[in-house]
Amino acid sequence: MKIEQIYTGCLSQGAYFITSGNEAAVIDPLREVAPYIEKAKKLNVEIKYVFETHFHADFVSGHIDLAEKTGAEIVYGPNAETGFTAHIAKDNEVFQVGEISIRVLHTPGHTMESSCYLLSDENGKEIALFSGDTLFIGDVGRPDLAQNGAVTQNDLAGILFDSLRSKIMTLPDDITVYPAHGAGSACGKSMSKETSDSLGNQKRFNYALRKDMTKEEFIAEVTSGLTVPPQYFPENVKMNRDGYESIDDVLERGDQALSADAFESKANHTGALVLDTRKPEDFAKGFIPNSINIGIDGGFAPWVGALIPDLKQNILLVTEPGKEEEVVTRLARVGYDYAIGYLNNGFQTWGKSEKETDSIISLPAEEFAKRYKDGSIKVIDVRKPDEFEVGHVMGAENIPLDTINDNMSALSKTETLYVHCAGGYRSMIAASILKARGFDDVINIEGGFGEISKTDVEVSKPA
Repeated sequence: MKIEQIYTGCLSQGAYFITSGNEAAVIDPLREVAPYIEKAKKLNVEIKYVFETHFHADFVSGHIDLAEKTGAEIVYGPNAETGFTAHIAKDNEVFQVGEISIRVLHTPGHTMESSCYLLSDENGKEIALFSGDTLFIGDVGRPDLAQNGAVTQNDLAGILFDSLRSKIMTLPDDITVYPAHGAGSACGKSMSKETSDSLGNQKRFNYALRKDMTKEEFIAEVTSGLTVPPQYFPENVKMNRDGYESIDDVLERGDQALSADAFESKANHTGALVLDTRKPEDFAKGFIPNSINIGIDGGFAPWVGALIPDLKQNILLVTEPGKEEEVVTRLARVGYDYAIGYLNNGFQTWGKSEKETDSIISLPAEEFAKRYKDGSIKVIDVRKPDEFEVGHVMGAENIPLDTINDNMSALSKTETLYVHCAGGYRSMIAASILKARGFDDVINIEGGFGEISKTDVEVSKPA
């Protein structure tokens, strides 16, 4: 028997490939399924089951394509209703994979169909819990994503309290917990950077598993401090529940190399968004007017999901040469299936065409400090509110990046805007969006607050 965690940092997501004998199971696979199929061929095993812990909100799972390509059976826990063929398991139902067994533990609370999978070895010893979004390392799943008119987040939190105590806290301490997410995911609020741990440690250190905690205390703690979930979450749930287009078709549609003229023509005729995925410092030097920069080397997929409201938006890509398929794949992971081509050989093709370009001034922190001292300037801090509270430039306005589209109407297009984040990735995204919306005088501060704090600019200090 072998358990392999396949962790994807961009989504802070863990999928699992489990083998025993000549059979395998995959838990919570990513949208692109070729790596799982190749792994099965290499190991000479048959993928028998695709287990889903719940209808994911933060990414589109590969369950449908993987089942169609391998003949594997898709398994969901109780209460799941799907638009495709799947086995809806009963609580405590057991599935055999080679010489091991996997038991369904229905653990509603994060969502009503949420379930964990308890793996026992060939001797019947319980050794691993695949906990989905029910239990994270250091946290539990947020209870607000599946609320509706009949069921509130407090109702779900109470249900989650019961699930944890009746189904998980009764398990042996030496079981290893393998969650679906780690730090950086929006599916919880205080997850550890660790991606697995013993259940015993979680019973000791996870705030949500305190033995002396009442249900009322649990509800209060779990529901406090929740941020607004990204707007693409409901659409991803719908795709995971009802079905979606094959990843092969999505990749084929996006795999269209375009000359500068063809790129420009397609943008004009389709109304496509031009998404530039190069590094912020490269984008700043020159880009196609009205394009948006979300660098592939940062938290790409979640920021796309937070900032591009329409998942059916046509998208034209500017990437580093050779990164085109990766970008199309990573867009598809969060449900953006309508990439319709890319600029052949990247931005250099546009530059050689002598077509119009734009740029963004990136100002060193030391130069910003001089201007800050010389007089009143408009500083926009696009970090999260909790980052802002820890320390910020005195007089700065906090507009978190994920709210920039809703708050730019309060900004003046005639005023110079000095934009920063923590290190420069998010501020360039914000600057590109502002530029595309007609804010011509936008200046990015290089190195963000990290570099600003090394100067003598006046900053607030935490109490």
